[in-house]
Amino acid sequence: MRTWNWRCSRGAKPVRTGSNIRRPGLRRLLSTPSVRLLHLFRVRPEIQDVCRFALQWEVVHEAEPAGFAQFHIVTNGNCLLERYSGETFKLEAGSILLLPQGDSHVVRSASRGGSSGAPIRTEYNNAIRIKTNTRGASETEMICGRLRLDGAMCSLVTAALPKAIVLSIGRGELFDRMRMLVQAIDEELQAARPGAATIATELATALFVMMLRLHFEQSASSSGLLRLLASWSSVRAVTAMSRAITAMLRAPAHPWTLDALAAEAHVSRATLVRIFRREGDLPPLGFLSELRLGLARQRLSSTTGTLAQVAAAVGYDSESAFSRAFRKRYGISPGRLRARHEGRSRRVGGQEHRG
Repeated sequence: MRTWNWRCSRGAKPVRTGSNIRRPGLRRLLSTPSVRLLHLFRVRPEIQDVCRFALQWEVVHEAEPAGFAQFHIVTNGNCLLERYSGETFKLEAGSILLLPQGDSHVVRSASRGGSSGAPIRTEYNNAIRIKTNTRGASETEMICGRLRLDGAMCSLVTAALPKAIVLSIGRGELFDRMRMLVQAIDEELQAARPGAATIATELATALFVMMLRLHFEQSASSSGLLRLLASWSSVRAVTAMSRAITAMLRAPAHPWTLDALAAEAHVSRATLVRIFRREGDLPPLGFLSELRLGLARQRLSSTTGTLAQVAAAVGYDSESAFSRAFRKRYGISPGRLRARHEGRSRRVGGQEHRG
C-alpha cells in the first residue's frame, strides 16, 4: 500500500449543534457567494475506472453528453492530459482535474520515449473496474469518472466555468481534508471490499463539492455573472434584482429591454442598473448577454440545431448578430467552435477506445 503525506489538524474541538448554541459565523458562511452558488446544482459523481499503467500508454476519452463533467484524480506517478484544443496539462500525484463541459480528451504517459506498454485490458475486482497494461508494478495510478451536474441553473453555471479546473492538493487545513478524502477513496477502491464503490462515490461527492466551492471562492469575486447568480440564489427575501434575473432566466430569448426589466423588478431603470452594478459590476442587459451566450455555447456542443436555430433559441434576431457577439465574447466563431466539437468527435469515434 502506498504511503500518503498528509497530516491531521490538531487541537480541533468538537462542535455542538443544539438549537440553543449560537453560531454567529454560520450565517455568514451560508451567505457567501460560493455556498449560494452550490445551491444552484447538485454534484453526483460516477467512479468509472481505477487505472494502473506502466511504460507507454494512452487513453482516449470521448465527450460526455450535456450535464456531465469528467474528472481524473492522480494518486501515484504522473501523466499528461491533452484537450482537443491542444491545451496540455501535466498531472502529478495529488492532482485533481475537472472538465466541467465534459470535453473529449486524451490522457497518456508523461514521456513518449522508451518501451511500449502492453495493450490496455479491463479487469474487475468485485464491483471495481480496473484498466491496466501491466501485471507488475504500476508507475501511474488514477481514478477516472464523470460528474452529473443536476439543477435548474446547471447549464448557466457550467457555462460560466472554465474549460478545465486543475487543483494540486497543497498545504493548509482545507487541503488536509481533501487529501484525507482522496486517501480514503483510494484505499476503498484498492481494497475492493463489498460496498467499496458506494463508499468511494459518497466520499467523491464531498471532494468535488469542496473543489467547486474553492473555485467559486476564488473566481466569484472576479466574475460578474457568478456574483449575480450567487446573489440571485440567496435565501433572502425577493429583491428587485432577483425579480429581474428570474425573468431573464425564465425567458432568455424574450426581447428584453431595460424598461421591461425595470417593470419586472418594480423599480426605476436607474435603480435597477445601480443594483446590478453594485452586486456584480455588470448592467442588466450585460447579464442578459452573458446568459444568452453561455446557453448558446452549451447548445453548440450538445445539440445538432443549425446556427440560426441556436441564435433564435437564445434571443438573437439574426445569425450574423449572434456570430459577432459570440466571437467578441469567446474569441472564436460559433461555427468554428461547433466544427471543433464535431471534428474531434469523429476522430475519437474512429479510434480504438482504449479507456
